[in-house]
Amino acid sequence: MTKINTLQTEHVQTLLKRAAGLDNDQGNPRSKEIMHRFLTDVFKMIEDLDITQEEFWIGVNYLNELGANGEAVLLAPGLGFDHFLDVREDAKDAAIGELGGTPRTIEGPLYVEGAPLSEGEARMDDGQSPGQEMWLHGQVLDEQGNPVAGAIVDIWHADVKGGYSHFDPSQSEFNLRRRISTDAEGRYRAKSIVPSGYGCPPGGSTMKVLESLGRHGNRPAHIHYFVSKEGFKHLTTQINLAGDKYTYDDFAFATRDELVVEAATVSDADKIKAKGFKDNYLDVEFNVELVATKSGDKQAKHARARASVEQA
Repeated sequence: MTKINTLQTEHVQTLLKRAAGLDNDQGNPRSKEIMHRFLTDVFKMIEDLDITQEEFWIGVNYLNELGANGEAVLLAPGLGFDHFLDVREDAKDAAIGELGGTPRTIEGPLYVEGAPLSEGEARMDDGQSPGQEMWLHGQVLDEQGNPVAGAIVDIWHADVKGGYSHFDPSQSEFNLRRRISTDAEGRYRAKSIVPSGYGCPPGGSTMKVLESLGRHGNRPAHIHYFVSKEGFKHLTTQINLAGDKYTYDDFAFATRDELVVEAATVSDADKIKAKGFKDNYLDVEFNVELVATKSGDKQAKHARARASVEQA
């Protein structure tokens, strides 16, 4: 097939500028800059890969389906976007000498604002969720090893079916979601159940893409964290429980070696009784190191659309 090159023609370059609104003084300059680059890159891809009209419209129809299914927030981490954004944030921190502490990793799409706040310790499950009981605990420290009292440890995780409250109507409000303020020694403690990993909806929009790439859509068992305190960088992270089949094969690329936790099953009757558990429980310890910063922007979680009970 004869190679054609229309991208650099005056006609197409004018088309790109007009489509991105660069030929007028209205609108948002940043939006125009981004759109012009986006359109230029897509036009170049169409030309370089000789994408047919049929292939183009399959893609457009897929975007309609993706939006209707609400799976764009699932496909984004699956294609590495969330992890790439974290890589860039790490690089920015390194450039100003603020890289350190507990590593960040992706937030995921299933956080809900406004979970109940407890002092020092909380019970996360509603007593109706089956599963092995879990004692989740740790200490928040600064880079010098000093305890950080009054830090807010915001924790959320799935149930044994891989479902999250708010998004799973079978679960009660804020089930397996709590905020805990650390005590004078920087410690937090939570009673909960051991979560399960989950897979993307079979036959869904995300799996259509992943299967076309020869990939799976599974996540390992994991627990999400936000950790914040005035004067420190806000931390968005999550831990993986060691031994899961997908711990090092996470479709969302969230696993980091420092965030894989070796949990231990506790069968000692006295410890079980002291914790108020019914049977053997899993002891999960995760300590956090926060990095000091004077930047107000870095002390807050990044802005993005998040669910809240008020929006439900």
